[in-house]
Amino acid sequence: MPVDQDAPLLASSHLERQRLHALQSFEILDTPAEPQFDRIVKIAANSLNMPISLISLVDAERQWIKAREGLDVAETPRSLAFCGLAIQDDDLMVVEDAAVDRRFADNPLVTGAPHIRFYAGAPLKSREGHRLGALCVIDRKPRSLSAEHRTMLEDLAAIVVDELELHRANIDLQRLAGLDSLTGAGNRRQFLARAEHEIARARRYGQAISLMMADIDHFKRINDTYGHESGDRALVETVRQLKRAARPETLLGRIGGEEFALLLPHADLRSAVSAAERLRESVETIELAADGKTFGLTISIGVCQITGDMSLDEALQQADHALYEAKRQGRNRVEASSPH
Repeated sequence: MPVDQDAPLLASSHLERQRLHALQSFEILDTPAEPQFDRIVKIAANSLNMPISLISLVDAERQWIKAREGLDVAETPRSLAFCGLAIQDDDLMVVEDAAVDRRFADNPLVTGAPHIRFYAGAPLKSREGHRLGALCVIDRKPRSLSAEHRTMLEDLAAIVVDELELHRANIDLQRLAGLDSLTGAGNRRQFLARAEHEIARARRYGQAISLMMADIDHFKRINDTYGHESGDRALVETVRQLKRAARPETLLGRIGGEEFALLLPHADLRSAVSAAERLRESVETIELAADGKTFGLTISIGVCQITGDMSLDEALQQADHALYEAKRQGRNRVEASSPH
């Protein structure tokens, strides 16, 4: 059995909890591929003449791979990950022949696919000093690493950290701006604040205003079948279609995992239902691909008109009840709340 190389120093320790908290603050785990990271692993593999290069982030029980060249694996158990040992030190870790290294000789990643023999990993160290993962290069035959290539790998790791820090800074800016970091829709807090303002204005001028609650159908099945990366793409594409099909003045917010709220100024119940059907049909055109298969998306929508002195909370409850009815009636449909 492989040695659980990071357990003695890291597992259940105060420093490890701090490290994991820091890793979570980047909100990078399980995100889709991004070209800036893909380019770095390609450069590392080509420049060092290695068949495999990875940007890996070490989570509590797994090594999750943000970018990869030459290997089609999204994650591995942490207990098997070479990078789990690489993050125990600030220095570059080099294993010239894993088959004769007692730490790795019986590791399934050495004895079986991808048949690792050589490994070099440069820790990815945040500005606060937390080692988040590693930029590594791998070969299927024993070899050594020149001083020049060591420096190159460390420099590329520093660039990865710069990109991670930029990613975190952008998320912080989006949060301050009231945007959901994944989809770019308004977050719950922003939506509720702006909705209260629009409802008050509609009352002041005697204008109609309506609310929708929309939910992606069978979202858990998408995650379970195609993975969380596909689930994220489904959320992003849904928001893109909703924005494209909605009127410019419509407020859109992501208020739950796969749940969205839309506020429609100048819309009575009849026109809001018509708009909801247009949104539903727009989402129905989405086609996504994963693992060589394609799948579509549908949404269910509940609609209510905000009348009299109805509060935003009451409107959300009414629209949510209508959404539940749409789900109960078979999904991929619009249901309206009965006027009170």
